[in-house]
Amino acid sequence: MRIGPSESLRLHDCRRKSIKALFSAAGVASKKKKKQTEKKTQPQPQPRLPSSSPPPKPLTHPSNQSRISAAKPKAVILSGGPNSVHAEGAPTVPEGFFEWASAENVPVLGICYGMQLLVHALGGKVEAAAGGGEYGRMGINTMPGTELYGEDKGGETNRQQVWMSHGDEAVNLPEGFTAVARSDQGACVAVECASKRLFGLQYHPEVMHSERGGETIERFLFEIAKIKADWRIENVLEEEMARIDEIVGPDDHVICALSGGVDSTVAATLVHKVIGDRLHCVFVDNGLLRLNEADRVMETFEKHLHLPVTKIDTTERMMSRLKGVSDPEKKRKAIGSEFIDCFAEFAKELEKTVGHEPRFLVQGTLYPDVIESCPPPGSGQKHSHTIKSHHNVGGLPEDLKFTLIEPLRQLFKDEVRALGRLPALGVPEAFVARHPFPGPGLAVRVLGDVTAGEGSALETLRQVDEVFVEAIREHGLYDKIWQAFAVFLPVRSVGVQGDQRTHSHVVALRAVTSADGMTADWYPFEPSFLRLVSTRICNVVKTVNRVVYDITSKPPGTIEWE
Repeated sequence: MRIGPSESLRLHDCRRKSIKALFSAAGVASKKKKKQTEKKTQPQPQPRLPSSSPPPKPLTHPSNQSRISAAKPKAVILSGGPNSVHAEGAPTVPEGFFEWASAENVPVLGICYGMQLLVHALGGKVEAAAGGGEYGRMGINTMPGTELYGEDKGGETNRQQVWMSHGDEAVNLPEGFTAVARSDQGACVAVECASKRLFGLQYHPEVMHSERGGETIERFLFEIAKIKADWRIENVLEEEMARIDEIVGPDDHVICALSGGVDSTVAATLVHKVIGDRLHCVFVDNGLLRLNEADRVMETFEKHLHLPVTKIDTTERMMSRLKGVSDPEKKRKAIGSEFIDCFAEFAKELEKTVGHEPRFLVQGTLYPDVIESCPPPGSGQKHSHTIKSHHNVGGLPEDLKFTLIEPLRQLFKDEVRALGRLPALGVPEAFVARHPFPGPGLAVRVLGDVTAGEGSALETLRQVDEVFVEAIREHGLYDKIWQAFAVFLPVRSVGVQGDQRTHSHVVALRAVTSADGMTADWYPFEPSFLRLVSTRICNVVKTVNRVVYDITSKPPGTIEWE
């Protein structure tokens, strides 16, 4: 059983939150009147939708129009997804949807697949994109004087860089529609039928790499749909604390899976604020951490985070589970199962002290974890693809004996950081500003078998990662980068070191910029920096003789290699 944020329908954030609809089949942006919980002395809402509003619950592939009508949405977003409109069983809108939208004067925005669906359903033509599709950063030219883009401001304002991820494109538009933006390749990337309040964007405006996408979504929400921005990050804290207080009984004790990253730290701090020392944090050293990571994290806990933390070492058991396992999905599921077994054993021991076995487990699950692990068991979602099973979502066993408390489940990483920085929580910046580290640890940065010991894949990777990240810190680049790490490749290369032939390991370096982890672009290091790092690695790590740098964006790649 999972307990996440309130499932009430809520307004999309103007940039981030439409991504929730993007990865379901058909997301519906809705707004309900909410009780005002803020005191009059608090600051008034900003004139734009705050960057921390939780998303509404999407209506995933609604089978009938009554579900949408009952939600009484102020606007509808037809989301992105992996399907083609021509595929059998592809998601579509219910019969009568467009007639309802017209009668109720509800604006509709199709994003990516949503735009293709809009065009296809209304009599236009969608075909496979010439050249196989467009992925990553692309230049487009917008048409001024349109509903989507506003008046012509002159100069370069009609030129934008956006983020694409599509294999099909609209080649003929339905009657009444106009192409209001085209890519440099000439593809139609934005359409509108202003008289019917129907709009479409082939690109993803909600991601940080679409440089003016936020403006476009703001225009749709505030100028076209006339939606009021009245949600604040403080509301998230208030709602989650009230919900936890209601769920967790006065005698209940709760276990928290604490990794040392910002997500679990914020979740733990939030829950601790409600139930105090009835929260028992567990930090698991599973043998898949970075160099000296366990000692560093525990030291930081003691100095900066005043929470009860128990460290448990499961290295031998984890290595035994992973022996001979090279498939990424099997790795993630094995790691997730080991974590749960560890927490279950801890719960049994805790029972001896508190008199009953804890039934709640707190996790720092974020919405990107859910998206990429979809369709999760019991979700009813049919039209999203599993990108990878996150250990805390798709990697969990079916017979989970805990009730999960996941207060951050509908938030993105930048929102969690904003939540953690609130004075009411006061999470130390040392935790808030840390680069993300995957729950499965270095196992998903070792391609192939995960081996331990001197000269092993894990030992080599730890040393390389340490050299790389320390160089980034030395050059003052750490806070400019979303995530930086090394990857152990299952190949060797011939080299020459000390006038001798070597046949050693190859490692890849990866550093990316992002805001929420859903899209990312590689960081453009200066050549002199890459030269320095490569030289240091090959000098310090004797098992490596070749270093490569990954310059793949997300999409088409993911941030992690596995």
